[in-house]
Amino acid sequence: MNLVVVSNRVARGKVNEPMTGGLAAALLPVVEKSGAIWVGSSGRVRDTAQKEPFAEIEALGRGALALLDLPAAHYGGFYEGFANSALWPALHSRSDLIRVSQDDYRSYREVNAFMARALLRFVKKDTVFWVQDYHFLALGAELRALGVGEPIGFFLHTPWPGRSIIEGVPRHRELVEAMLAYDLIGFQTEEDCANFQDYLRSVPELKLHDDVVFSRHGRARLAVFPIGIDAEKFAAAAAKAITHPDVSRLRRSLNGEKLAIGVDRLDYSKGLINRIAAFDRMWEQEPSLLRTVSLLQIATPSRGGIEVYCKLQGELARLVSEVNGRHGEVDWTPIRYLNKAFGQAVLAGLYRSAQVGVVTPLQDGMNLVAKEYVAAQNPEDPGVLVLSKFAGAANELDAALLINPHDIDGMAQTIATALAMPLAERRMRYQAMMTKLRGHGIQQWFSDFIDTLQECRISRGASAARPPAASALRSLHTIRGGARFH
Repeated sequence: MNLVVVSNRVARGKVNEPMTGGLAAALLPVVEKSGAIWVGSSGRVRDTAQKEPFAEIEALGRGALALLDLPAAHYGGFYEGFANSALWPALHSRSDLIRVSQDDYRSYREVNAFMARALLRFVKKDTVFWVQDYHFLALGAELRALGVGEPIGFFLHTPWPGRSIIEGVPRHRELVEAMLAYDLIGFQTEEDCANFQDYLRSVPELKLHDDVVFSRHGRARLAVFPIGIDAEKFAAAAAKAITHPDVSRLRRSLNGEKLAIGVDRLDYSKGLINRIAAFDRMWEQEPSLLRTVSLLQIATPSRGGIEVYCKLQGELARLVSEVNGRHGEVDWTPIRYLNKAFGQAVLAGLYRSAQVGVVTPLQDGMNLVAKEYVAAQNPEDPGVLVLSKFAGAANELDAALLINPHDIDGMAQTIATALAMPLAERRMRYQAMMTKLRGHGIQQWFSDFIDTLQECRISRGASAARPPAASALRSLHTIRGGARFH
């Protein structure tokens, strides 16, 4: 099998290289071990009139990276426009933040088409394409339009919201119809898959039978594949990282006080404002915790060209300053707030140094930070995970302290409970979660998806002579360049 993985963002896998986002963390070990080619953006743009689009090819373990310069004329509308000002807010149930134009949608489709043309060079008899995330919902349809008949799977790293939310996205029906060109569409949770199925049931032209949907593209299967991590590898890295200079300096600076840690991209979906407010409330209600516990909040800036992200960064900085001014002392800072990324090796050591991990998104896909925090703990003296019930990881890590991130008082009380939890209970919860992490790791996620994708292509070929009813094959109305949105 010649596996080609496609995503917008890629990771180079250097030990000290900062890594932002669960997608990069999830795919890196898969590519390194499987020998796949990982195709993604180089981070640069260029005039598409130039002939050679690939900026560079790099080795990555047993695999390779193919870094592509995307078209300058469309990248802004694609990335900051439709992908992150329409799809991202909708997928995280924030339809109130959708800001998008017809030109943005056109650019989104143009970049999907550009990527499809670039991928043709990888088509071989045994090629399998695995497309990642919301940036490329339409890539499968573009590949099919170019005559690609090889297996093409898609995995969504974000949630899929309820029908009333996704219908707020311009051209939503056109996009979903394009997604059905994939042989396999994978989701993080059963709820995400069920939401997608509910949308499909609202479209008369489609026929849904259990987990298979029939469209003009043929048949596509829907399935759930929770992402895991290599828990043993991360645990070993955390134990080793205790001696890293950054980690050693942090531990010395604590002077015996306890530490809570949050590690997130600076994004409105992560619940950062509510998290800081919860610590503020905790110190108000439990003054005995002043000077005994501090929060290390790492919030890596992203998407700085989008107004809502700039506003969030300013609002969060002001709130942290207010909380530190209210509760801090000349020799004690309640919240250590850092706007920079760290490599995985350093993060592993920081997680292990913290008695509480706070992962409190308002809405999230899997959130691998939750799994990494658990794996990083010292089995003899583990910390406690405080986890939003709206993160995909909550379905597996039910031994964490689950919270509602909209309930500030409840979060404050739960964090205090975590800090006071007896050792026996901490060990019990840690062992229960580690058992689940070991039972379904990152390689299992990879194998399950690829095996299912190949099964889908076999079944699609077998059923080609027995197409579904004609009503199931009628194409949905498509307007590639028209004036109105669905």
